[in-house]
Amino acid sequence: MRVWDIDAGFLNDRSLLGEHREIHGLVSVIIHQKTGYSRHPETLRWKSFTDALALRHELLVAEMTLRGFNHRSPLEPVDLLNHHCLNLSWPSDYIDPPHKQYEILGHKYIGKKQGRIPLPRNIQELWARHKYSVMARSYNAYKKYGKSVARKEISFEQLSYEMTAYLRMPPSTPSLRNALFHLWGYVSDFSSLKLSESDFICFDLLKEIQRQSLLHNVSYLIFSTALGELSFRCKNSVSGSDDR
Repeated sequence: MRVWDIDAGFLNDRSLLGEHREIHGLVSVIIHQKTGYSRHPETLRWKSFTDALALRHELLVAEMTLRGFNHRSPLEPVDLLNHHCLNLSWPSDYIDPPHKQYEILGHKYIGKKQGRIPLPRNIQELWARHKYSVMARSYNAYKKYGKSVARKEISFEQLSYEMTAYLRMPPSTPSLRNALFHLWGYVSDFSSLKLSESDFICFDLLKEIQRQSLLHNVSYLIFSTALGELSFRCKNSVSGSDDR
């Protein structure tokens, strides 16, 4: 039984589908208080955080959908989609810390296909993968981390922790809008969609960004966590103050 903490885009298809099955099993164990796995480390880690576990499920589904899988197994009875309390509490502990998870997957995928997002080999690649997801939460944080990475003021280990934490946060609507318009700049020339800032529909715009990125193999976006994880966030975006 394994629930990863790093973004689902780093998982290859087998790991992605495997974690999806594991979450269904884990929720069943927690909800129905099954004894067989009651002392398993993942059960202990998630038993007080079923809403966050449901959100992880939805983020996996967003990644599965992006890769062309059909999802027909909603998670029950955790009803995440009918409420908007998406700034959830998450487990503070890890089975393996985030930087170690990249290492584990690196060994696991030797000679095998990687995920949509190649595993980062250095801090610059780690930041490039996450930068637009961070921008969708805070433009100030985006600038701060960019400078820290450029100046080599932060370690791979620390940045791994902080990127995992940032992606657990809900975006504010203004920051999400800003990030999507940045992503749109990479594919707007390919699309017949004409968009102005007054015409902003979050989910529709992201779907078009996804479509054009995949159609034209825009690797910079395909290798971005934002292309997948923001799908669920766009469906459930919340208003908030922008900190630019």
